[in-house]
Amino acid sequence: MMNNLLVVEDNKAIASVIEHIGGSLGYRVTIAYSFAELKSLLVSHHDFFAATVDYSLPDAVDGQAIFHVLEHSIPCIVMTGKMNNTIHQKLLSLPIVDYLTKENSQAYHYLLRVLHGQLTNHEIGVLVVDDSMSVRSYVCNLLSRRNFTLYDVPDGTKALNALAMHPEIKLIITDQEMPGMNGIELVQAVRKQFADRELVIVGYSGIDKPYQSARFIKSGADDYLQKPFCPEEFYCRVFKNVEKLQYIEEIKMAADMDYLTSLSNRRHFIEQLTEHFDELLINNLEHLLIFIHVDEFKGINESFGHSGGDKILVELAELLKKSIEPPYRARFGGAEFCCLISGSSLMKNREQVEKLTQAASALSFTLKEREMCFKITVGGAQMCDKSTVKTLLSQADTAFQKALSQGGNSTVIHDVQEGDKVKSRD
Repeated sequence: MMNNLLVVEDNKAIASVIEHIGGSLGYRVTIAYSFAELKSLLVSHHDFFAATVDYSLPDAVDGQAIFHVLEHSIPCIVMTGKMNNTIHQKLLSLPIVDYLTKENSQAYHYLLRVLHGQLTNHEIGVLVVDDSMSVRSYVCNLLSRRNFTLYDVPDGTKALNALAMHPEIKLIITDQEMPGMNGIELVQAVRKQFADRELVIVGYSGIDKPYQSARFIKSGADDYLQKPFCPEEFYCRVFKNVEKLQYIEEIKMAADMDYLTSLSNRRHFIEQLTEHFDELLINNLEHLLIFIHVDEFKGINESFGHSGGDKILVELAELLKKSIEPPYRARFGGAEFCCLISGSSLMKNREQVEKLTQAASALSFTLKEREMCFKITVGGAQMCDKSTVKTLLSQADTAFQKALSQGGNSTVIHDVQEGDKVKSRD
């Protein structure tokens, strides 16, 4: 479903910039260039996901357009070309998503981040911990404007239970003064389970002591606020810490992923296989580890250039994504892939390999007005009760080398040795 963005701006150049920003994020943008146009538009159109609203329009110089948008329950980001203490206090008193001044290009980078967050913040669970129901409600109300998924509890013990029940929680905001487990004790308990690259903690306290912030941060918190805090500062600190967590996740994904095909890379595949190997040995499925190679890949690169070779690798990766469940599919390097196929029997797994080879042979596409197609060679080994990660990879590689020696377009599956059994099923 397309998310609709309402832009209220009388300056056509600025409206065009915001339209471009919204469009780049996947919004469908509608522009109103005056207050009169806005009122007319909202008579019949209400399904706006968010709005950017200029504080001063020629026919509404004192923020009237903001109030009108809020009356229609549309999340509002205010753009203003002027700022003084009166305007600042007025904006802080309104239930808006945020405001920014139109002073320089950096403001539009910030707007892009805010609009992107409105689309993605629902994926982030936030846990608010405070024994005061009114404070919890206030903090949750601030966060709800940013579309976070919210949980709230009155003490540290319940916070740990909520954290165990909701793995989507990536941010904890906690008070210090609570009965039972206080905020700093909660931070220490959480850090025993989660590193700072996995979960962000922001503490706050009403006790005005210079050492309080240091105690929180030394205990493992990422940030600290003094109560009562300004909503604007609260948003800035939450925003920065959430972005830090997202940057870390992006770096981790880049380290684990093959840049061309978006499959796992060799290291990450073997890490995942090693981590879950004992579970795979005892579950109710049979597993077949296979290596795959694109036949005559060097000749393809010579005939079609590296763009042609890349195209084939991407097409094969897409086929693997459709055929094999994550995370057990990877590009090991060059034209070599590795996958773990799971099914109710070895026969079913062999049938899946056959379907995979047939589907690869059936792929064809045009590059530089020439038709491209390819075939694959497959070698694999079946997991048995004596398998280890090392032996399974070695057996699959031996079968793979044998298949390659047959000249391509071949499949060789390592036979389970006498005395070894297919992994038992309950």
